[in-house]
Amino acid sequence: MTALLASAASGSEFAPEHEFSLETWVDLGILSVNKAVVYLWLGALVTIVVGIWIMRFGLSLRPSRKQTLGEAVYELVQGQIAEGNLPSRAISRWFPYVASLFLFIWFLNIISFVPLPISNEKFDLFGLEVPTFGLYAATSSLSVTLALALITFVATHFEGIRYNGPAKYFKSWIPPGVPRALLPFITVLEVISQFMRLISLSVRLFANMLAGHMLILVMLGLIIILESVVVAVIAVPVGVGVYLFEVGIVVTIQAFVFALLSAIYIGGAIEPEH
Repeated sequence: MTALLASAASGSEFAPEHEFSLETWVDLGILSVNKAVVYLWLGALVTIVVGIWIMRFGLSLRPSRKQTLGEAVYELVQGQIAEGNLPSRAISRWFPYVASLFLFIWFLNIISFVPLPISNEKFDLFGLEVPTFGLYAATSSLSVTLALALITFVATHFEGIRYNGPAKYFKSWIPPGVPRALLPFITVLEVISQFMRLISLSVRLFANMLAGHMLILVMLGLIIILESVVVAVIAVPVGVGVYLFEVGIVVTIQAFVFALLSAIYIGGAIEPEH
């Protein structure tokens, strides 16, 4: 974002969509490292370190603020996501997954609003080429959210088959009492609906994070492009308001909904009769 605003100030074409293009930094053959991958590594590291710091150290009968925070997060995931949507026999197996998913996506979303020197653009600092500070959301990349959704998708059908057997599980996709003449049509619709879950999970998170960052970027870019104080009076409050709204509400809601739907899908596959 910082690099784009600088280019706008110098008179270059302002194209905010380029901020979300992913150039390969390191080509490892089957794996290419780019900005999104670095943010994923950072998000995973922060999730692990913060999780261990809160839940493994300093636990006592008289909880500190840190312990209280950790217990509040645990109760949120346990009570609002796991217990109401996962069968009791599957909670011990899948609670760690939905809890990790919630925290990982939440930290990824939060990090996306912290200016970090992880960028393709560089500036000169006392003769050194230093990456510019900018905002970037790994979850604004469809490949990232699709990969996360694919994990839930595979886990859902794996558990459905493991608990019920292939015949019973796939038979549960068809509502009872469907007329024989409509059976092929309903079967196709049910198969499509299963794959639509994959699309719904990935696109919801991707679209919300992309839209928030694009709106902030465009609001700030308009100030330099139009070079108008009047525009700044409107654009700055709007940009700040969107930023606070995204950080305060959207990042948590999107992480919660993704983990919640994952629990619902897995729980529904384990006990399709419910």
